[in-house]
Amino acid sequence: MATKISPLSGFPELLPAQRVVEQRVIDSLRATFELHGFANIETRAVEPMDQLLRKGETSKEVYVLRRLQDADAGSDSGLGLHFDLTVPFARYVLEHAGKLEFPFRRYQIQKVWRGERPQEGRYREFAQADIDIVGRDVLPFHHDVEVARVMVEALAGLDFLPGFTLQVNNRKLIQGFYSGLGASDVEAVMRIVDKLDKLPVERVAALLVDEAGLTRDQADQCLALARIRTHDDSFVARVEALGVSDPLLTEGLAELADLLRSCAPLATERVAVVADLSIARGLDYYTGTVFETRLTGSEGLGSICSGGRYDALADDGRTTYPGVGISFGVSRTLVPLLAQGAVAADRPVPSAVLVAVSDEESRAESDAVATALRASGVPCEVAPTAAKFGKQIKAAERRGIPYVWFGPGSTVDATHQVKDIRSGEQVGADPATWTPPHEDLRPQVVSTVISNTEETTK
Repeated sequence: MATKISPLSGFPELLPAQRVVEQRVIDSLRATFELHGFANIETRAVEPMDQLLRKGETSKEVYVLRRLQDADAGSDSGLGLHFDLTVPFARYVLEHAGKLEFPFRRYQIQKVWRGERPQEGRYREFAQADIDIVGRDVLPFHHDVEVARVMVEALAGLDFLPGFTLQVNNRKLIQGFYSGLGASDVEAVMRIVDKLDKLPVERVAALLVDEAGLTRDQADQCLALARIRTHDDSFVARVEALGVSDPLLTEGLAELADLLRSCAPLATERVAVVADLSIARGLDYYTGTVFETRLTGSEGLGSICSGGRYDALADDGRTTYPGVGISFGVSRTLVPLLAQGAVAADRPVPSAVLVAVSDEESRAESDAVATALRASGVPCEVAPTAAKFGKQIKAAERRGIPYVWFGPGSTVDATHQVKDIRSGEQVGADPATWTPPHEDLRPQVVSTVISNTEETTK
């Protein structure tokens, strides 16, 4: 009896052409991060449960590790798969602090697991790409600016993806505003205002009154602050016009204005950096700058890239390690776009050339051609069978391989020839020196972008 195979919800698997896209994204991110001096690390997949739950996650969202063949978990008791890369990184810093140079700059591209309800853009197994800068006891604010600029540059480099908007705010600004307004529970106000992208404004206003203890006038002031969005530092005057004063508010305004001015040169038609004073980030450990990012045309996915400043996430009782970081959801962004066909690879295999085989007796000659091509860095493969050349060409076409190579035994004038099966052009070539044009050497990623009602392909 045949076994029916069903996909597991929330655990996406990519086909070869889709995996090409993911790898191009990872390669591009890695190149940008390393260009800015970030070192790569990888942390273990499991952490103690008490560490995993420090961020306020519930135990239902953590996959607990248990030995399947032993009812007694023993030493595995209390371990779970990590659901992000920030908590493991904080532990990593504390554990290896004596061997690290500070400020420590790291990037990490790795799978994580989270037991939430699967939906578009949210999965139970997914890849993230993080960058962080961590200091010892102090970390100057200019690192907040640097992290923002590096991630904007990294995402802008993925030119086959739609444009994006990096939304920035500062927890000092909003905390100072709420304190200056007279809120008795500032944390509650922040958590409620952070729901504005999920709940109607009137519902949020009611929660501010009912759960945070604000008056209706105070709630209206909070919502007025949250409505402020600017592409430059003009938000400062708009906040000041609301008539609230507080030293922490003043500090937050200055930091956010500095960040906006520093990121302004990176703005393009595809890239926007916006001060959005509704952004709070629900996680308790953020203490200053906070980031969220929306993908143009796919805003329903929610934030694809987020993070912020944390001054006390890592602390060993003697030394505090303040940091700032931002995380890009690789799977969160790519899997929906791949499913929609909005981005794809032009071929599912790395091979640029299929070396034809005249007959099985001459296969060794075809293998020698392939060896020579590979020595020049040309990905290639030898035809699996000595079928008619027309069938071998068709096989290459089905796999997206752009060139077919014919050895001396298969050409009229007994020379090596290579055929571009897209144009039909066939020319003489030397396997020791020939290479295809750069754009044919590796699979290319293409995207269909709708702009001004015209369809274009990148």
